[in-house]
Amino acid sequence: MERRDFINKVGKSILGITSYSLLGNTIKFNETGEKWNFVFILADDMGWNQVGYGGSKFYETPNIDKIAKEGIYFTQAYSAAPTCSPSRAGIMTGKAPARVHITEYIPGDDYPWAKLRAPKMAERLELQEVTLAELLKGEGYTSAMIGKWHLNKDKNYQPGRLGDAESQGFDYVHATVKPESDADPNKDAHHATELTNEAINFLDQNKENPFFLYIAHHIVHRPIMENPGLIYKYQEKEDSDKLINNPIMGAMIERLDLEIGRILKKIDELNLKDNTIIVFMSDNGGYDKLQSQDPLRGGKSMLYEGGIRVPLAIRWPGVIKPGSQSRQKVIGMDFFPTFAEIAGIKKLPQDIDGVSIVPTLKKSDETERTLYWHYPHYHRFGYMPSGAIIEGKYKLIEWYEKSLLGKDKPYSLFNLETDISEEKDLSEELTDIAEKMWIKLKNWRKNVDAQEMTINQNYDQEKALFWRDTVDPNDAASIGQYY
Repeated sequence: MERRDFINKVGKSILGITSYSLLGNTIKFNETGEKWNFVFILADDMGWNQVGYGGSKFYETPNIDKIAKEGIYFTQAYSAAPTCSPSRAGIMTGKAPARVHITEYIPGDDYPWAKLRAPKMAERLELQEVTLAELLKGEGYTSAMIGKWHLNKDKNYQPGRLGDAESQGFDYVHATVKPESDADPNKDAHHATELTNEAINFLDQNKENPFFLYIAHHIVHRPIMENPGLIYKYQEKEDSDKLINNPIMGAMIERLDLEIGRILKKIDELNLKDNTIIVFMSDNGGYDKLQSQDPLRGGKSMLYEGGIRVPLAIRWPGVIKPGSQSRQKVIGMDFFPTFAEIAGIKKLPQDIDGVSIVPTLKKSDETERTLYWHYPHYHRFGYMPSGAIIEGKYKLIEWYEKSLLGKDKPYSLFNLETDISEEKDLSEELTDIAEKMWIKLKNWRKNVDAQEMTINQNYDQEKALFWRDTVDPNDAASIGQYY
């Protein structure tokens, strides 16, 4: 079925025979009969260990902590990918990045001398994909995208252009890009205040009707910068010199948290708290060379836990028991079916990979599930192209260079319950488990029509190493305008 036909048919059915009634599905309305609003706040490159509710004594996040305290936080939440564009595609569509052929940040790096060649992925989120904004539109929701879109090849937003948020169902769009490295940190370089102002304006204008507000911040993405006075506050803190703490990031995260506080306050002022669901999440793990993700291994661009395990807190008044904590495995694709269920939408597009977490939110129940990742790319911050599967307590990472080049044991196996830092490879002693998980991972790639890497006939070891070694993570010119 064509995307537009789906939207039209779903819109009609939602308004007609497939709508839930108030009595038949009380989840669709709050206690006073109002539809639920959705506010999704996405941080950029914020690590799992950079929130107060997670135990950090260095980073100050009282407003994010408030969302967790008044709702639930997840200790094993995952991004759909270890970099931004595919993670956002997963949130927007409910589909695995491998399925929509966006598996790296857009447009990605070219790595011409490596052992393998990355596949040519989509240059934007294709128009046939149904987004959350389009799905909710049929139920009468007005949607806003404020901040970083990063699902089109050109990051500079143009009204009406295909591939930008406006062409993907959003009624209100205020798109921004990350600052240049020479931007003035005293002038809202990362647009945090600007985004909040726009979000508050949207709330004022749409308080009477159901809405979906997506706020995609640039903090704490590079270049890292903030007001010197605020940085000084964190430099003076105990243990500010430890790798797990970064004073500049501390200042940036405090700025982000303050802006989130303004959103929470506005929702209270407009009497929207009791019918508004708030989600806070990061698009992927933090960059480990600027701030250790300890106890997690690795960071952004890696399929180790440091690259994909992210902070997640959700407030749903009257439904989630305040102060809840869950070890349920959840992933970014889950919000598409979750929001759909809450909004009373029964009919979803085909091939949705996420699952609704409404049962977990209502009862804090934990159900077993298998999660998959596919990252067929080299990345100057990362380790190697890889895929991953988590099933039960075990996690297997397949190293594509080894598997495609016929090397022995092309994977590593870890027990996340006893080894969250992924230090002990169990693949030699638990061969049967590893082999079964590897087969599952390969079959999953076939099922989602994942694009695979190929052997590079132009491999040049010296040039490949030089390319990686000459990148300065703090130099915007060497990293590229999209990174």
